Amino acid sequence: MVDLFYLFLLALLGSIIALVGGVFFLFNRKWSATLEKYSVPFAAGVLITVALLGILPEAIDLVGEGVLLVILVSFFAAYLFEHMFFGIHHHGVMHYHHRDYAPVIPLVILGDSIHNFIDGIAIGASFLISPGLGLITALSTFFHEVPHEIGDFGILLKAGWRKSKILTVNVLSASFTIVGAFSLLLFSENKGAIGMFLGISTGIFLYLGTIDFLPHADEGFPSRVKAVIPLFIGVLVMALTILLFPHAD
Repeated sequence: MVDLFYLFLLALLGSIIALVGGVFFLFNRKWSATLEKYSVPFAAGVLITVALLGILPEAIDLVGEGVLLVILVSFFAAYLFEHMFFGIHHHGVMHYHHRDYAPVIPLVILGDSIHNFIDGIAIGASFLISPGLGLITALSTFFHEVPHEIGDFGILLKAGWRKSKILTVNVLSASFTIVGAFSLLLFSENKGAIGMFLGISTGIFLYLGTIDFLPHADEGFPSRVKAVIPLFIGVLVMALTILLFPHAD
């Protein structure tokens, strides 16, 4: 029972608590702009580091180097999914004033819910390896969800939604992270399946870090050199976290 409660807290950290970015957007635009500017490069460093140093070694340990093919397929599947079905970019949405977002709102909400469910799968699979790895993955999910939620909240606000409705819909969407995390309990005795889910998570985290966040890491900064600072802070923070929280059985 204690383990289930801990898993719930981790999923909560990676989902509903991460709505802080969107809440800032609704009630303090200046803070939100600053938060988004620094969190995008920071999240890129976090995601890439966790994928390569945290999740990937465990996936290989469980199912061998064959999981690299799963990672490759997951990486390009994420690309195709985003660009063919949900090809609206969330970062920097506050800078676009004349786009009509209303027609794409259902796709934004559906895409965000699926994204949150996948985050939950990553947290659940990592947790089943060890609570330490679960914490590391939940932290990475939190950090990349903060700027993502700023974008989502911005799109809904520009579409004319009320703040209360935006909060309600995003809380419901974020709850899919909890559903995804607990769904992995069905595979708690199947190490092969857990390894494959870890491989999928690695591919998606690498995609988000390298394609979704890294190309936008220097937006809002006066120079690219300054943008590198939060990027490498993200790398350093998660590398130290991985060292400090043992995640091997």
